[in-house]
Amino acid sequence: MTTTFREAIRAGMREALEGDPRVFLMGEDVGRYGGAFAVSMGLLEEFGPERVRDAPLSESAFVGAGIGAALAGMRPIVEVMTINFSMLALDQIVNNAATLRYMSGGQFSVPLVVRMTVGAGRQLACQHAHSLEAWYAHVPGIKAVAPATVADARAMVLAALEDPDPVFIFENAILYPLEGELEDGGLPLYRAAVRRAGTDVTLATYGGSVGKALEAAEQLAAEGVEAEVIDLRSLRPLDMDTVLESIAKTHRVVVVDEGWRTGSLAGEIGMQIAERGFDLLDWPPQRICSVEVPMPYAKHLEDAAIPNAERIVATVREMAI
Repeated sequence: MTTTFREAIRAGMREALEGDPRVFLMGEDVGRYGGAFAVSMGLLEEFGPERVRDAPLSESAFVGAGIGAALAGMRPIVEVMTINFSMLALDQIVNNAATLRYMSGGQFSVPLVVRMTVGAGRQLACQHAHSLEAWYAHVPGIKAVAPATVADARAMVLAALEDPDPVFIFENAILYPLEGELEDGGLPLYRAAVRRAGTDVTLATYGGSVGKALEAAEQLAAEGVEAEVIDLRSLRPLDMDTVLESIAKTHRVVVVDEGWRTGSLAGEIGMQIAERGFDLLDWPPQRICSVEVPMPYAKHLEDAAIPNAERIVATVREMAI
């Protein structure tokens, strides 16, 4: 069945709400308004205000409430409107959600799912459009995933709810209208996927940049360069085995990451490649990140600030293939 990325997430949440009375959704405007990006539209009418809860304008309060509910045996899905706003809940996330299993000697788990919108491309400016996923991938005790396809959007919600520890799902805003096939069944939540096979260069990325990498791969194919596109899916834990298997074929790699270059997830991936696969490389690992400025509002500046297919192609052209 063909549907959109936002509808696929809604389908996953609906399936979870129908199948498990412990599951509930909570966040700002998730109920009567239907979600800031219309992801939860109609769920309040289907499941009622006990299962679809509009929260006050306090990320620390409702993320903390989600942690408490998870400790008490519930399976909360907490929606934070954008990743920028999640900073207001970092104390709850880093000091509580991420640590309670460790601090209790394994006696307590926090089966919490937190969804949040990330990324630029919709002129939401610098307080709503950053890509801070690397902050969460840095923290032991939580897991971080980023769907890039319609099928993964649904399946990641369901798979995350099966994990006994906190799982953060990062949904790139440009993907919400993306159309694709909605598939039944689950997925290996922490395994990368090869989205396009190739032999000349590996393009490793995630979320909203997967489509850009695929577009770049098509342009490169017209020039006789076959790029393999790896969708990381999981940012913590990283499936480096799949990345290294690809580099063993291509001997070149470009990591595309919408975060800023300094302290980036791309930098971590590049270092792991150097540590584990240096001898596989015929060219230094390259990375393409967002320009290190607060995200602009003006469309032409926003487009210039974030990775795109043209930058990927230009980088590959310099790699002496």
